[in-house]
Parts: sequence; structure tokens; C-alpha cells
Amino acid sequence: MTTTFDRLSAILRKDYKLQPERLTHDAPLESLGIDSLGTVELLWNIEDTFEIKLPSDPVELTTLGDVVRYVDELIAGQAAESVPPTAAEPALRAT
Repeated sequence: MTTTFDRLSAILRKDYKLQPERLTHDAPLESLGIDSLGTVELLWNIEDTFEIKLPSDPVELTTLGDVVRYVDELIAGQAAESVPPTAAEPALRAT
């Protein structure tokens, strides 16, 4: 199973030409050459790759591990939002 970290690492290797050994959970984004503008670009790539919608609220992401946790939280939250109502939770009907 491919993890969020694996998929994120693939993006960083492809788009930023980073060596795999530099990609660790505790690697600061800045040390990877990713500044604030680069972080925004990375988040756009993440949005496309992971097929998630990123909120417009700013978030502080310092390390690669921070990005992984953020993406995992968004995936989990958006998956929960897309679950159809169960019999115990009837859908609202238009009247």
C-alpha cells in the first residue's frame, strides 16, 4: 500500500528533483529548498495528486511530516463528508 509519505516523496522527487535520502519525516521544508511560495505550489500539486480540496485558511507546515499529517487529516475529513447518510441519519428532502 502506498502511503501519503510515499506519494508526497514522489512529487518532491519529480517536481523538485530531490534525492530520496533527503526526504524524511523530520526534514524541514526550507532545508529542501521549499520556501513559502514553493509550499503553495506544493500544496496545489498535492490537491491534484490526492484529489482533495485544500481550505483557504493558512496553515503552518514546517517539516515533511507536518505536510503528511495535514494531508492525512484533510483526506480523512473529506472522506467523512462524502459518506452518504445511513438509515439512522435520513437525508434531508426538499419539500
